[in-house]
Amino acid sequence: MSTTAAGIVFIASLIIALGLVHKPFGDYMHRVYSGVRHTMAERAVYRLLGVQPDTQQRWTVYARGVLAFSVVSILFVYGMQRLQDKLVLSLGFPPVTDHVAWNTAVSFVTNTNWQAYSGESTMGHLVQMAALAVQNFVSASVGMAVAIALVRGFARNRSDTLGNFWVDLVRGTIRILLPIAFVGALVLVAGGLVQNFVGPHEVTTLTGDVQNMTGGPVASQEVIKELGTNGGGFYNTNSAHPFENATTWTNWFEIVLILLIPFALPRTFGKMVGQVRQGYAILAVMAAIAVAGVVLTNVFELSGHATVPQAVGASMEGKDVRFGVANSATFAAATTLTSTGAVNSAHDSYTPLGGMMTLVNMMLGEVAPGGVGSGLYGMLVLAVITVFVAGLMVGRTPEYLGKRIGAREIKLASMYFLVTPLLVLTGTAVAMGNEAGRAAMLNTGPHGFSEILYAFTSASNNNGSAFAGVTVNTPWYDVALGLCMAFGRFLPIIFVLALAGSLAGQAPAPESAGTLPTHRPQFVGMVIGVTIILVALTFLPALALGPLAEGLS
Repeated sequence: MSTTAAGIVFIASLIIALGLVHKPFGDYMHRVYSGVRHTMAERAVYRLLGVQPDTQQRWTVYARGVLAFSVVSILFVYGMQRLQDKLVLSLGFPPVTDHVAWNTAVSFVTNTNWQAYSGESTMGHLVQMAALAVQNFVSASVGMAVAIALVRGFARNRSDTLGNFWVDLVRGTIRILLPIAFVGALVLVAGGLVQNFVGPHEVTTLTGDVQNMTGGPVASQEVIKELGTNGGGFYNTNSAHPFENATTWTNWFEIVLILLIPFALPRTFGKMVGQVRQGYAILAVMAAIAVAGVVLTNVFELSGHATVPQAVGASMEGKDVRFGVANSATFAAATTLTSTGAVNSAHDSYTPLGGMMTLVNMMLGEVAPGGVGSGLYGMLVLAVITVFVAGLMVGRTPEYLGKRIGAREIKLASMYFLVTPLLVLTGTAVAMGNEAGRAAMLNTGPHGFSEILYAFTSASNNNGSAFAGVTVNTPWYDVALGLCMAFGRFLPIIFVLALAGSLAGQAPAPESAGTLPTHRPQFVGMVIGVTIILVALTFLPALALGPLAEGLS
């Protein structure tokens, strides 16, 4: 079978698997978030937290819960890193430096999982498990909770509440993430991933060299890293390391984990608003953009559009020979179309246009299908912007799911959309304009610019993948990227919850002859167009200075 044919089969099998679980899993998540009963384990957690689970919260209270939980989490993760040498299972590693600890704490709490360190030589087992892996669960659950709160804003009428953040957080963790992670970890162990508490030990390589290898609870962290669209990695080489990704079928399984929840949430959305066809419309937008991103990334990498790849007949630099070009390109597209950031190849070594696609996937706002929760609420914000634009065309007040999109709603949606471009472009400009930012660059010209642009795009979109080529383990980059991660996560969440509160308080608007149907192919096409046009107008100049200039040179 040719490389191209094998790639097509690989992608088709992913689509079939996701299609089979879309309905049952989406319905299950609807039952989780719509149920009124609490399990014994959940009640124990509520007592520990001191919260009343049956109390409904306004959007302001819901937002305070998100922010308070996240601040406490950042302090906890930061403290564990700084006190690492005094903890058990530290493997003899010293405390993590202050700027790396700050960057890592913000990174994992914001579901970014950007890493400015080598995990196997920096973090002990307890920090990996109790600090980082725990955040892999709860940061993903926070994203789902915010998405569900926005859906309730559309579903509720004349209400000033959006649910209870603590209930949504606990249910998402205990009923959704934990069971799948438990089974998935067993699958990955069976596939060859390690799961132990072994410290560094010497091994002799095939060439006769001696190398220190660290074991650890890898499978359990790897599964939630992918399932929660967290990214990061136990090892510096991430999902290219055989202890994290052992075979081609574990590579396939990890991509399924990455896409599982984001592609099922539109079904949950449709069930909660009482119109399943609306969920299918959102799913169609996500799927169309995702397929385009995956196909284009594969085309650019398989065609090997660059001098060296054309000379040798393949673009294999930076790719694992176990996976090849197609499986690596599909993984790269999946991880940048979501907010995962896990990598099984070096994006810095991609062809100019292939590398550009990983950038574009993130610049789209990671809504196809996006991160766990964040992809859905990002896509719904784009749907709100789309119906507003359509309303202007016909001269009437726009509506979406029976809710009028007025001045307040479109202002909140616009501010949501503007946060990420502001952070990306400002951060890149500041980095290129000061000595500390330029000194860390290993490459010059368009490729060096692309590396800086990628770093701030990844951080601001809470993705976490790296283009490499930039020494980011410096105080300047650790602080700057940490700020981008924090603002890129929490400002959009505040705008989303404010939008949800505004929508929930409205009375339903009756449909009329001028109401735009939002479940038909016309609307799907309009949302796709708005998404692409907004990205093109915002980021095209930056892309022209980086990957486009390199690809055309």
